[in-house]
Amino acid sequence: MLRRLKDRARAVRRDVHALWLAARDPRTPLPARLLALLIAAYALSPIDLIPDFIPVLGLLDEAILLPLAILLVIRLIPAPLLAEFRATAAATEARPGSRVGAAFVVLVWLLAAAGLAWWFWPRTAA
Repeated sequence: MLRRLKDRARAVRRDVHALWLAARDPRTPLPARLLALLIAAYALSPIDLIPDFIPVLGLLDEAILLPLAILLVIRLIPAPLLAEFRATAAATEARPGSRVGAAFVVLVWLLAAAGLAWWFWPRTAA
């Protein structure tokens, strides 16, 4: 059973990468590109909408909602394109991860949070 869970997690990771590739490819239909971009960005982001420390609900997005969203977008992508994106994602899976890419994603989220904090910070009239 543990082996099946690991295989499924690997497949979800490959499909998220395939969605990222699909979102950047002009051959993918526009609605699928937009949804693929949103889902891949959320899946690859270190920040969750529902924090993991909240019992039950914290794991709901990764365990149920994210795979369902991935399945939805996969159905919107033509099969030959999806096979190509999955093959590319599987080929790059063996390569080492990018710490620079992870740092960039964290930096973008921190800048967005700082911008929102600055925007909503109460100011006194001078």
